[in-house]
Amino acid sequence: MFENLMATAVLPATDLDRAQGWWHDVFGLDPVYADAEPGNLFYKVGSTLVLVYQTEFAGTAQNTALNLVTEDMDRDAEALRTRGIDFHDYDLPGLKTVDGIAEFNGLRSAWFSDSEGNIIAISEPGPEMAEMMNEVRA
Repeated sequence: MFENLMATAVLPATDLDRAQGWWHDVFGLDPVYADAEPGNLFYKVGSTLVLVYQTEFAGTAQNTALNLVTEDMDRDAEALRTRGIDFHDYDLPGLKTVDGIAEFNGLRSAWFSDSEGNIIAISEPGPEMAEMMNEVRA
């Protein structure tokens, strides 16, 4: 029944113009589709569509809203830093970042906020998780 569904990510934005500029400046992405009347921007990130929509409630979630998976955390973290991204620092039980990056259970992750206050993670999976992800993609 659900085998032909496609998942999308959904991120809120208070200011769509600011969000659009941020996506362009940080990721080098422009919307693949814009629906101006309700205030929706669609971005293609890998094989996933990300909807950025206008709402007054943007940036209120304190959890990770979007996770980006990379094969090279060091390369991509440095690229994000050169584009003005500051990674969040955490010192919590079971989670401590060093230079913005946490390592646990073979996974490396870093978190940052977009122009609208949404928390985005970038992660490099360990070999076992990477294998599972590649199987899901196939």
